[in-house]
Amino acid sequence: MNAKQGQSKIQRVLTGVTTTGTPHLGNYAGAIRPAIEMSNQPDVDAFFFLADYHALIKADDAARVERSRLEIAATWLAAGLDTERVTFYRQSDIPEIPELSWVLTCSTPKGLMNRAHAYKASVDANNAAGVEPDDGVTMGLYSYPILMAADILMFNAHKVPVGADQVQHLEMARDIAQRFNYHYGNGRDFFVLPEAQVAEGVATLPGLDGRKMSKSYNNIIPLFAGDAKQLRQAIAQIKTDSKLPGEPKDPDSSNLFMIYKAFVEPSKAQAFAAELRDGLAWGDAKKMLADELEGMIAPMRERYVELMAKPERIEEILLDGAAKARKIAQPLMAEIRQAVGLRRFHAVKTADTAQEKAASSKKSSKMPRFISFKDDTGQFMFRMLSAEGEELLRSVSLPNPQVAGQEIRTLQNTSESIQFELVDGLYQLSLNDQLVAFAVDAKGLGAEAWKAKFLSELALFKQD
Repeated sequence: MNAKQGQSKIQRVLTGVTTTGTPHLGNYAGAIRPAIEMSNQPDVDAFFFLADYHALIKADDAARVERSRLEIAATWLAAGLDTERVTFYRQSDIPEIPELSWVLTCSTPKGLMNRAHAYKASVDANNAAGVEPDDGVTMGLYSYPILMAADILMFNAHKVPVGADQVQHLEMARDIAQRFNYHYGNGRDFFVLPEAQVAEGVATLPGLDGRKMSKSYNNIIPLFAGDAKQLRQAIAQIKTDSKLPGEPKDPDSSNLFMIYKAFVEPSKAQAFAAELRDGLAWGDAKKMLADELEGMIAPMRERYVELMAKPERIEEILLDGAAKARKIAQPLMAEIRQAVGLRRFHAVKTADTAQEKAASSKKSSKMPRFISFKDDTGQFMFRMLSAEGEELLRSVSLPNPQVAGQEIRTLQNTSESIQFELVDGLYQLSLNDQLVAFAVDAKGLGAEAWKAKFLSELALFKQD
């Protein structure tokens, strides 16, 4: 992280969920709940996405992928994800991501991909089975780390919460970013180098048989896929020892207690542990766990059922999130295309005199510009783009294009009278104590660096 980002103190955190299954209680405790809690922190700019392109690597059942996308989206929303605070979208709704993935693929060494754990594990398994090393290995599996890097670098995430098994992929994303910055940056870093955020102290729940709760082991407790009766039936299947009612039981070796304490206050967990030591019957203990979980899950389940009955509402939320995400992805991808040489063709004219050369040079040089447009309510707005095409400023809604034009002219001609007010880490601009526009800091420069760039670009209008 550079000094400019440090000034803003806002950390962009990005999390993806592969859409290959239905969330269970272990997913909620280990990923969903901590991620939502993190997203509510004032210094976090959270990006959550459904990794449905990644799902195609693991699942070739189209109906399963389709259903999982809906269930996972509904689960996160029902669990309390605030889409006003976070950017929540489907990976497949951002066409810039696969485009960036291809650009990065073209500069990523094959040797780096050869070292990826998932690929090496497949090769080792094939060698052990006596078949061809690449038997069953798709290019999706092989190139998975590059697509993951594109997910992260597209939005210049500072932190990426991952399990220990995904740390290597973050290291690869850093390596891919560094290579691109060095080769194409020309002194500029297009990509932030992301850092892995390995969760510590996050609950890893045991399943019904004591192993990690996983669909692979068929030992899960459903989260919303069922009703209260099915939840209690699942809890009744949790394996316990053979100690009878009245016999002391060891909470520390009890899978049931491990699940209980993941969802209650420490004092309540301590009281439960004491009851087990005093001989609480396993049947009563399971009933207490079921009561606790049902009290927590019931309101969320009700919301989940409502959402699943209205998939069009989920679609609307995800498309709104995609539109929000693409405001960042589109300008960055435009700069990436420019950097690698995928540029528009322009006519070249030969100037015969020194004066014509100077005029031609001035005319062809890039300048910042203001663009007016009509918003969804029928009112007018304007945005200011830098010389590189980066959006720096967006106005409030204005009643007509004449007012928008007047505000633009005032900004261009009287920059010394602009009033800057810092709100939530970004500047708001006023003229004569009237709010006019908001800063847009897509690159995470930080408030003061953004202000310096804005004033520098604005000064170009007076020189023109």
